[in-house]
Amino acid sequence: MFRAEPRSASQPPLTPAARAAEGDRHLAEREGTFAAALLAGGSAIVALWPYTSVVVPGAWSIISVTVVAFIALTGFAVRQLYTRRFARGIMPALAQIVVSIPALTLMLFPQGALLGIIPTGTTFAAVGRLAAQAVEQVQFGVAPLEDTPALTAMLVIGFAAVAILLDQVIATRVPLSAVIIIAVVGALPMVITMGDANLPWFVLFAVLTLFLLRHGTRHGDASPNRTSAGLVLATGAAAIAAALVITPALPLSTTWAGAGTSEHLDPSLSLGEDLRRPTPFTVMTIATNAPTAPYLRIASLSEFDGSTWEPDSGDLQTASEGFGAPDWSDDIATSERRTSIRITGISGSWLPVPYAATKIVGASSGWQAMRFNRTVTSENRDAADEDYTVTSVVAQPTREQIQAASATRAPGMDVPEFVAQTARDVTAGSATDYDRLIAMQNWFRSQFTYSLDAPVDGDFDGTGADAVSEFLRERSGYCIHFSGAFALMAQSLELQVRIVVGYLPGSLTDEKRGDESIYTVDSDQLHAWPEVHFEGIGWVPFEPTASLGTPTNFQSTQAAGGSSTGEITPGESTAPSAAPTREPELDEDQGGSSSDGAETLQRLNPTPVMLIAGGILVLLMLPALVRFGVRTGRRARARRGDAVAAWHEVRAALLDLRLPVSDAATPRMRGADLVERGVDPAAAGTLVQAIERASFAQDAAAEADLSPALREVIVGLQRSVDARDRIIAVMLPLSLFTARESRAPQKSR
Repeated sequence: MFRAEPRSASQPPLTPAARAAEGDRHLAEREGTFAAALLAGGSAIVALWPYTSVVVPGAWSIISVTVVAFIALTGFAVRQLYTRRFARGIMPALAQIVVSIPALTLMLFPQGALLGIIPTGTTFAAVGRLAAQAVEQVQFGVAPLEDTPALTAMLVIGFAAVAILLDQVIATRVPLSAVIIIAVVGALPMVITMGDANLPWFVLFAVLTLFLLRHGTRHGDASPNRTSAGLVLATGAAAIAAALVITPALPLSTTWAGAGTSEHLDPSLSLGEDLRRPTPFTVMTIATNAPTAPYLRIASLSEFDGSTWEPDSGDLQTASEGFGAPDWSDDIATSERRTSIRITGISGSWLPVPYAATKIVGASSGWQAMRFNRTVTSENRDAADEDYTVTSVVAQPTREQIQAASATRAPGMDVPEFVAQTARDVTAGSATDYDRLIAMQNWFRSQFTYSLDAPVDGDFDGTGADAVSEFLRERSGYCIHFSGAFALMAQSLELQVRIVVGYLPGSLTDEKRGDESIYTVDSDQLHAWPEVHFEGIGWVPFEPTASLGTPTNFQSTQAAGGSSTGEITPGESTAPSAAPTREPELDEDQGGSSSDGAETLQRLNPTPVMLIAGGILVLLMLPALVRFGVRTGRRARARRGDAVAAWHEVRAALLDLRLPVSDAATPRMRGADLVERGVDPAAAGTLVQAIERASFAQDAAAEADLSPALREVIVGLQRSVDARDRIIAVMLPLSLFTARESRAPQKSR
């Protein structure tokens, strides 16, 4: 219960006007306490919202919102109990910390805690361990990150601290500090991920700034009795206008949820989460004089330890020095291609290049060429915003040439007998190494289905020997399963094989640049495919993934009229597709034919939509919620005979209903006006007499319950207007944005 500060016996009694002013001050403090708690909780949630674009919403978001609400309610309760300025500043923060620690322990670290709520040494050790894991996940992960226990713990603890800090600065009426905290915390995900501007968040932040400034000017100790609502409204309108005008000039996200649009290149086969992004985005544009866009490689993986494929390393030289001697012999026909690449949504230490790159110009200094696999990497450069041109040579052997060549032999390695037997069964009857590999390629494309979900549901989201065996039994998976299974089967045949990580050919646009066609490459075209080395030809890629790209199939010299037109890059060796398939697509034709490039069918992720809808709903209901809290508090005080609270509620109701209000009117003049509007005269007279006694009586005793009279007056005022005005009064209460009535009512005439 609210307690007034005690007065010493030596202090003179308050005059009626001073007593009225004292009561008005306490009323304002109570109203400010509720508004501060509501604004603090709302501010913390607004600061939290952008993180749902970089961390998949889940346990962390639910727990964070719960903790924020808990902290705001704790601060409100403590401030209702204490009125001394020192206690208001210290006690709420201490109470919030005291109640947050056991709450966080119970929700995040109950194991090892005393009674499940009191942290022990085991608890703090767990916090340190999870913090290290969270840092590693953020450092090496790709947004949106999975909602792991480590990230959940760190995010919840972080937002608990932010909520306590915001509660303090808002309660102490320092609105600009709160605005800065929200801006810094909320913008952090967009800055770190180099993501796009989140327009709805900027608008919501601007509206919140309006309420924060209004609260600071209305409840600040140094503010005048009549603060300028127009100034605050103008400031908020300017902030909203800036968000609406400036933000669209920034690169907008493909989703209103503000999903990050930067992909970190990872030279491994951990592609599952990247491919399961709910919304793809453009990562680069390319211009090429080739008939179709080439596959772009990031890295190759040649070493397999039984569970993982390791990226190749070593054999580096400055990219300006070239890529070393050619892999093919002089009797193999070749064609030279030129590809210009502009990075727009990629970061990392690898540059995507076509195979087989021979020269690169335009890239920043510091990039190095790995001659073994003709890739480009760097220890101190980042691929973000690079713009460069690659010259590449495509080997074009005929079918007869590659059938005559032998695949390079590699030492046999231990693979599951089931995998080896499958390879022998599929290639039975094939006379050459090339024919064996084509048989495997066709088998995968005709007998398997492409799925991003089945591998995860089956718990074999990887390329280890066990995962490959499971994939061969389930016959459903995505590119890493197809390439991993193909590679292990080739190894069981003692063929030198490796896996390449990169991107599928981009989608053709309507733009041209001279003789070059322009393509865009999206994040969901991240891909993996196998390559086998042939003597005198080099590394030959294959495309076993069902429904993606075009399978490798070199043409015969006789079928081509004596000319050699075969291509090494999958997707270019036969009839090319003008719009190559994208990674998440499924194609009903499993017979090895090229996909026709149908549009990607993305599943709608309802979480961003729900968050946006919830944010808009909270925004629309915020004024009504604040007004409801103020009205409830005043009616409770009127029930205890507080005439000042009842009189203020009458004035607020007049303002909300857009009825004329004159602060120059005496209580009796306003009472007469109420009666003229249809208010019950007895109820109006009760309130007028009560406020006059509270203001001018020498020893005004506490009034009886004034809530019935107040209720009759409010109901009468509502009946005097139509339904539309009553709805507007609830949704947009004008009394929240209008200065309070002068502290002491004028003396009646």
